[in-house]
Amino acid sequence: MWYHEFTTRVGRNRDRMYRQDEPEVNFEQISSRIKGIFGRFGFGGGGGGLVYAILGVIVVGSLGWLATGFYTVEPAEVAALRRFGIFEDTAGPGLHWWWPNPIGTRAIVDVRQRRRLEIGVRGDAPFLEESLMITGDENIVDVQLLVQFEIKDVEEFLFRAVDPAGKTIKDASESALRQVVGARIIDDVLTTEKEAVQAETKELLQQLLDTYEAGIRVAEVKLLNVNPPAEVQDAFDDVVRAREDKERIINLAAAYEEDILPRARGDAERLKEEAEAFRAQRVNEATGQAQRFTSILEAYRKAPDVTAQRLYLENMERILPEVEIFVVDGEVGGNLLQLLNLNESTSPTPFAPQAPVQVAPSTTVQQTDSTP
Repeated sequence: MWYHEFTTRVGRNRDRMYRQDEPEVNFEQISSRIKGIFGRFGFGGGGGGLVYAILGVIVVGSLGWLATGFYTVEPAEVAALRRFGIFEDTAGPGLHWWWPNPIGTRAIVDVRQRRRLEIGVRGDAPFLEESLMITGDENIVDVQLLVQFEIKDVEEFLFRAVDPAGKTIKDASESALRQVVGARIIDDVLTTEKEAVQAETKELLQQLLDTYEAGIRVAEVKLLNVNPPAEVQDAFDDVVRAREDKERIINLAAAYEEDILPRARGDAERLKEEAEAFRAQRVNEATGQAQRFTSILEAYRKAPDVTAQRLYLENMERILPEVEIFVVDGEVGGNLLQLLNLNESTSPTPFAPQAPVQVAPSTTVQQTDSTP
């Protein structure tokens, strides 16, 4: 009997499968089933309007749920997308859609924001548990550090490390700083090697963060304060001041050197050039005089009298303009000599000689030459 009933049902289903006049989805049957379900709970008798209202609510709710998947990413942000808790992809700036909860989740982070971390200080108050460190020469030093960092990998920053912007980078920064300070003597950390300490700490910290897959890029590492223990603070201050005075004096000496040496080199070059110019002038003058003497000698050999007369006249032309010439007239003025300076347009000046002077009747010309 059960076999007959089973074959009958199979035949009915086969007939329904190959009948072309019935649609694939029978909404009336579905509606009747829904009515039957609600009828069991006491909602029967409302007609088909209730069913369509429920279907509308479901459709509208589904559309509203899907609409919650739209989101916006700002220019400085990156969105990390997960589906069923597994990281899928990242999204850049703009309007996007992703599966809403509970299927998908998204986390938007600012990757351009520069975050900061302080080691050994909280605001303006020191935090000695972090700042006190031992140097390579077994001295204690108080070091305060500032670390500035950015997010370089969103996936690593959100899902690979535990609290990367908090405890992870704090512990890594303190470890890197202690390792660098512990490899140097206290004088280097306090005075001349601060830049080197900052550079080495930054490099070591970046290596640690990459090892931890924290997704962080270290932008800057800066020493805020580096102080010796309070018991020896005054002595270290004196040492620092002495070194600063030493550097200041060295800088002043270097500046004086840079000022004096160029001027001395310039004066030396000027003297050399003047000496070369004087040498060239004297050589040229000597060469010209020698050539002139040679030409005069040749002319004298050809015509001795003419050349001698010409030389005499040339010497007189050179000498007479520098000689004071007086004309003495013995017939005028009695015992006084009348002197006429031919170089000046003045009247004759009487001159009384100390001893009697015998003056010839004719006019005499007297020359005085100051040259030997």
